[in-house]
Amino acid sequence: MSPTQRPTDRRIASPDDLRELRFDAGTGLLPVVAQDADSGAVLMVAWANREALEASLDSGEMHYWSRSREELWRKGATSGNLQSLVSLHGDCDGDTVLALVRPSGPACHTGEETCFGAGAQPSPPEGFVEALDAILALRQAERPQGSYTVRLLEDENLRLKKLGEETAELVTALARGETSRIPEEAADLIYHLVAALRGAGIPLEDVKSALAARRK
Repeated sequence: MSPTQRPTDRRIASPDDLRELRFDAGTGLLPVVAQDADSGAVLMVAWANREALEASLDSGEMHYWSRSREELWRKGATSGNLQSLVSLHGDCDGDTVLALVRPSGPACHTGEETCFGAGAQPSPPEGFVEALDAILALRQAERPQGSYTVRLLEDENLRLKKLGEETAELVTALARGETSRIPEEAADLIYHLVAALRGAGIPLEDVKSALAARRK
């Protein structure tokens, strides 16, 4: 990028920004790619018209256009698997929209997390515990309604109870040699451990420092 060039901000923050999009002349639709704002997983691809995107911006929940039923639909209105809108972004041609969302359940009608199957889920990056802690910090700051993480962070008794339960479940799985279950139980324990540390006001850096000291 040259010194005079600047990144183009294609964020769609208001109905006025929709004028920059190129809806299909015949149908009035364009494709929308829904992506998990936290994990980066591509959840689904659907269609939207101007009305659907305006409803998404206005309500903070994703709305799409059903081509089969020829009607506006709010994602999760029947299933409860809503998608809270984080931000909308048009692509360089203005004919496709990226929706960064926080899903409250599976995106696919089959019950899978994404319409592309488990193999399309991104692997946790190196330093995934730090990434997890960053997500919890975001939940703590934004306090989205219905968030289990927020409940944990606000309720010490619940945090400690769940930490004990998850520890016991991992120990049981290890004792029984349940190899398919052990990774899931370990993931549950790590999540609740990080939540317990954050809820108690203990920075993750303090734990890393304690581990580093033991290396000596």
